[in-house]
Amino acid sequence: MSIKRKIYDRLLDWKKETNGTKALLIEGARRIGKSTIVRQFGENEYKSYIMIDFNKVGKRVLECFENLTNLDILFQTLSLEYNQRLYPRESLIIFDEIQKFPKARQAIKYLVADGRYDFIETGSLISIRENVEDITIPSEERKIRMYPVDFEEFAVFMGEDILLEYIRKCYEDKIPLDREMHEKAMHLFKEYMLVGGMPQAVVAFAEHSRDFVYADIEKRDILELYRDDIKKASKKYNSRVSAIFENIPAYLSTHEKKIVLSEIERGATFDRYDEPLFWLDDSMICNLCYKCNDPNVGFALNRNDSAVKCYMGDTGLLVSLAFSENEIMSSQLYKLIMNDKLSLNEGMIYENSISQMITSKDKKLYFYTRYSEEKHRNDIEIDFLLSNESKMNFRIFPVEVKSSKNYKTESLIKFGKLYHKRIESKYVVHPKNMVIDGDVIKIPPYMFAVII
Repeated sequence: MSIKRKIYDRLLDWKKETNGTKALLIEGARRIGKSTIVRQFGENEYKSYIMIDFNKVGKRVLECFENLTNLDILFQTLSLEYNQRLYPRESLIIFDEIQKFPKARQAIKYLVADGRYDFIETGSLISIRENVEDITIPSEERKIRMYPVDFEEFAVFMGEDILLEYIRKCYEDKIPLDREMHEKAMHLFKEYMLVGGMPQAVVAFAEHSRDFVYADIEKRDILELYRDDIKKASKKYNSRVSAIFENIPAYLSTHEKKIVLSEIERGATFDRYDEPLFWLDDSMICNLCYKCNDPNVGFALNRNDSAVKCYMGDTGLLVSLAFSENEIMSSQLYKLIMNDKLSLNEGMIYENSISQMITSKDKKLYFYTRYSEEKHRNDIEIDFLLSNESKMNFRIFPVEVKSSKNYKTESLIKFGKLYHKRIESKYVVHPKNMVIDGDVIKIPPYMFAVII
């Protein structure tokens, strides 16, 4: 069973637009399907392709990159080692897991200049210092990021193309779905939250009659893989990376959801955790969300580095990280969530899914809070801030996420009064059907997925 991925169209665009003048670098977390998509691309779009997996490449191939004065020898060696004939302008060479052998990445400059073949690189932890400190980063690269399977891809894979089209049409017309269709769409979305977007988990779920347990088995294998990767991080900070990673469910279960370093290490400060946070962000295992102190201007200009939330890159993995196998089975977790009976922790699952949707559109995550001296607490809390990213006419789109059907929007109202000159639209993502309430657009999460 093959999942149709949107990124395939971006690969086609790269091939057409660059015509061999730039290599393509695909970054993404482990196990999200990078190798699968580039292999499919090589099979479908080229006369031949060679895929070099630097996790298990032979010594003879590695030695070829030591001396690039004669590229004929390099290409001859690759052709012989992989038993694949190469055709000028009709063959693709893939460097898979390029972070394992940075010298191959440095060689891209000369390989692209040679012009005979197209090159795609895939990898994770591309920007980590130890992976780039001894090489010259080639300018002949076009970078794109790949993310886990999104809700639309999941829906198509599960055979719900028509429902997806109906959701899009209803949003365009600004009307709610038919009640039965709303319930069906919410059921599908909750399935997606629990399964997540790791391809192995999605396929296992579909192949075993939508059984969450089989998806959970795959997800736990992936979590162990991530833990192994963390252990291999620099000894200077891998214990701190691990501490943050393991505590993500605990942070997201709190009211403010922010990372609290004092719970990890006494006297800890954010300047000591900049490398661990960078590692988690660069690995794309996690999505960091920073506080914006003043959303009147570009969010990045007013980023508060000492106020940060850490979401999991995949919500399905968050569920498996947050609950043990015994907890899931004994408490019938999946049944509680599917039936809207889980009050504790459900909010973090919904919020994480929205963070995942925003990130998958290559948008950075920001939130906003305002502390009230009078009340001795935050009197405004906005889960996410989006913008039109315009420098000439900057507009804000505040987003609040609600996991229950009964809620208040006091923060959104106060925020609206405070920054009304800059606000384009205000959104509430809730489990209920679509409602237009004045200048507030209240939409179910499955609809947010198709409009972001």
